[in-house]
Amino acid sequence: MKITVIDYGLSNLLSVRRAFEYFGAEVEVTGSRSRILSAKALVLPGVGAFKDGMAGLSGLSLADAIADKCAVGTPLLGICLGMQMLFDESDEFGRHRGLGLIPGRVERIPGVDTDGAPQRVPHVGWAPVLPPQKRGGSFRGTVFEDVPPGGELYFVHSYEAKPAYDAHRLADTVYGGRRLCAAAQKGSVIGCQFHPEKSGKLGLSVIHRYLILCEAAH
Repeated sequence: MKITVIDYGLSNLLSVRRAFEYFGAEVEVTGSRSRILSAKALVLPGVGAFKDGMAGLSGLSLADAIADKCAVGTPLLGICLGMQMLFDESDEFGRHRGLGLIPGRVERIPGVDTDGAPQRVPHVGWAPVLPPQKRGGSFRGTVFEDVPPGGELYFVHSYEAKPAYDAHRLADTVYGGRRLCAAAQKGSVIGCQFHPEKSGKLGLSVIHRYLILCEAAH
């Protein structure tokens, strides 16, 4: 399976590439609009600020190309900042429009926990992932199929994505007594707030399931 990783200048491309190559995928890393428009499956990684990420995509004329591909069912996996940019907007350093592929917005993680005690932001480290309540405690049929509820994955983020509809919540994590969205999905568009490429065996299992989804789409 060929995977096209989108390079817009704000991501750790080597570790993402190696994670997909571990399963035998052919990986192309590119910022070319024409190559992205011809891709069979996409990965949108990213670290840094939302505004800078969207500026990077727009500067390469990639935002509309990504939207066009997703409109025809091309699988897309967004990672960390890449997940956040899938949403309608973010309030990070002002209000900024996203790709609008998953309804909802991105907001800063509260600086206090549910008891009112100060908590560290960003949220950094290993944290459990849980099925949203609407899924009845099961990840069955999703890219988390091989992740046991409560299994830990690696997070680094100061902002949280908030899907507008519960149906688009794919997985949650818990920080400061609150459930935060760890992953979201609308159709063939999937976002992971954690870094699967840095999350050991369980993270690799998510990548493997995404590859299976990509193969099924073709």
